[in-house]
Amino acid sequence: MTAYEAEEERPQDRTAALGDGPTQDPQEDPDGRARRSAAARGAVRALHRSPLVVPLAERLSVLAAAAHEVVGPDDPTDVYGDAVVATLEDEVARLLGKEAAAFFPTGTMAQQVALRCWAGRTGNATVALHPLAHPEVHEGDAFSVVSGLRTVHPTREPRLPTADEVRDFEEPFGTLMLELPLRDAGFVLPTWEELEEVVEAARERDAVVHFDGARLWECTPHFGRPLTEIAALADTVYVSFYKSLEGLSGAVLAGPRTLVEEARVWRHRYGGQLFQQFPTAVSALLGLKHTLPRLPDYVAHARVVADALREGFAAAGVPWSRVHPEQPHTHQFQVWLPYDSEVLTEASLAQAEETKTLLFGRWFPDGPPGLSVTEVTVTGAGLEWTADDVNDAVAEFVRRIPR
Repeated sequence: MTAYEAEEERPQDRTAALGDGPTQDPQEDPDGRARRSAAARGAVRALHRSPLVVPLAERLSVLAAAAHEVVGPDDPTDVYGDAVVATLEDEVARLLGKEAAAFFPTGTMAQQVALRCWAGRTGNATVALHPLAHPEVHEGDAFSVVSGLRTVHPTREPRLPTADEVRDFEEPFGTLMLELPLRDAGFVLPTWEELEEVVEAARERDAVVHFDGARLWECTPHFGRPLTEIAALADTVYVSFYKSLEGLSGAVLAGPRTLVEEARVWRHRYGGQLFQQFPTAVSALLGLKHTLPRLPDYVAHARVVADALREGFAAAGVPWSRVHPEQPHTHQFQVWLPYDSEVLTEASLAQAEETKTLLFGRWFPDGPPGLSVTEVTVTGAGLEWTADDVNDAVAEFVRRIPR
């Protein structure tokens, strides 16, 4: 496992990796998280402002102040998944066009339960998925160790499998799992026609289809289809609330009512039937209300930022760079540069500290020695950036790279 992959094992996201802890003396901050947090908090301009750097008391205050927008003043608190949690489940089922939905504390649990249920119904515990899919890279082999599932890989290319790869795979599988977008390959998506063909190929093999839709919310611009039409291709869909929607945590599994009811039983067995979850549910409903409608704007501007980054690196004389995908499929994408990751992270920090402009987060080694990658996320804060702003920031960043 590379350091790039291992970062997800920690309670922080690479797209917010300029920090998430209190300021400390450098000797007490060996991994630099406190320094990154201070730099992110102090930045006046950023492409994305991570909730991870917001102080706890402030975040709780904001949540409490906004709660009235999604719950009534006399609404009861939840107990074992009723009240506001049930409201959230109903809203997600409606948005995805599914019969029912069940709230889970984590996506890891939601997907294990979903695929375990499908294994029982299909009589086949083999799951076909990409080797870069989240369960294969970031979940400690939970599918096999905890849930008795077996995984196979129709392709190892850094993209979703094609219809021919699914149709011609040499052994049977009960479920085809597609991560949309495929995050560790660069937040990449197939075309709509390719997705339809892949799903049809799985159906021809009598397999069910499950979407790992942790970031499905922002896929609508690329596919040119509403969420209901995208979700209709799959038998079950998992969505997350703390990634694109910036909620506290939590996930929902949506699909046929009979399977969701079975999933609720397994949720209890897996330890996911929490006594109260109202802060998480309220934050998720607020994300659906305020952030979900803005995601198409984020995706559109991410393409402006990506073009400007490419132009900025060329103008700054960087010998080689890559923005991947060239036109981002969502509001997140990768940037690759031919320098040591520690050098690039230091340049990112120095720029944020000295100019109060946060362009990049933490960099990670990946591929051949000397090649590093970071993830760029464009959200509300980034909408203020023009292409010229990005070019200027790139020049400032490159100036801090020792060459």
